[in-house]
Amino acid sequence: MTISQAAGNVCTVSALNTKQPQTTNSVESEVIYLPNTDCTIKPQASLSAFTSYRVGGAADLYVAPRNLEALQASLKYAKERNLKVTTLGAGSNLLVSDRGISGLVIATRHLRFSNFDPKTGQLTVAAGESIPSLALAAAELGWQGLEWAVGIPGTAGGAVVMNAGAHNSCIADMLVSAQVLSPDGTLETLSPDQLGYSYRTSLLQGGDRIVTQATLQLAPGADPAKVVAITREHKKHRLSTQPYNFPSCGSVFRNPKPYSAGWLIEQTGLKGYQIGGAQVAQLHANFIVNRGGAKASDIFCLIRHIQHQVQERWSINLEPEVKMLGEFQGACG
Repeated sequence: MTISQAAGNVCTVSALNTKQPQTTNSVESEVIYLPNTDCTIKPQASLSAFTSYRVGGAADLYVAPRNLEALQASLKYAKERNLKVTTLGAGSNLLVSDRGISGLVIATRHLRFSNFDPKTGQLTVAAGESIPSLALAAAELGWQGLEWAVGIPGTAGGAVVMNAGAHNSCIADMLVSAQVLSPDGTLETLSPDQLGYSYRTSLLQGGDRIVTQATLQLAPGADPAKVVAITREHKKHRLSTQPYNFPSCGSVFRNPKPYSAGWLIEQTGLKGYQIGGAQVAQLHANFIVNRGGAKASDIFCLIRHIQHQVQERWSINLEPEVKMLGEFQGACG
């Protein structure tokens, strides 16, 4: 059963310019057209609207392909010009520097399709599909396995890269395979073992391969009403225990077992501590929220302050779960 399918060779980041298509090496151009596609690249695109923190500077170049061909064309463009490539999903686990990101930023959020195969119980999804939407769609079909994921504000591609998880479950537990695209345009299908999964990470993290789609093993045949009820209960629990009234990136730090990062931060007396517009959330101390007008540097400096204070009191180094993109040197003075 196909839920959605991205259509056509389109790749829109803004309304298409009425100028005749042309290709240029300059990042000063208003629009760059990729050969043999309807795909455009936007120079100096602000990234704050594309991250859940609502902060961050501009990308030198930004493109949002809607299919594999446009994605390959984008990578080819970058390779021919020796441009650094940064992949952006839903932007829910990112902190983008106020100084922006150099090179080409490729957003995968518009790579969308999902197919539920009742014969195998497998769900195949493109990288840009929303994890919460997939969890609800599976529940409504009576497919078990994704109930835990309803509160994760990210895409399938990001979930595969970060090994997203909640409620003692994670993507690695159900992943059958992931299709990834290398900078040279080569497609590979990788197993979970090849991805080297561990807690909230994989070998893809920090690498240059882009997840294009993933196949998950679920369990069809359950009563849809019961699966939906469980899924909604997970969402209710998440909304009641985590702050969603202000922009955030989700959990900031990985849990240093046997402790939880939130407990350590709370016991250090940092709930409510604020730098600029960035604040340690009152509801859950492992969240930093943008109270309004925060800069990326405010959030970055608050992260560093938390790390320092927890290290001083507990001799524990909190490792950020949030991925930081761009230049932060000198951000804290």
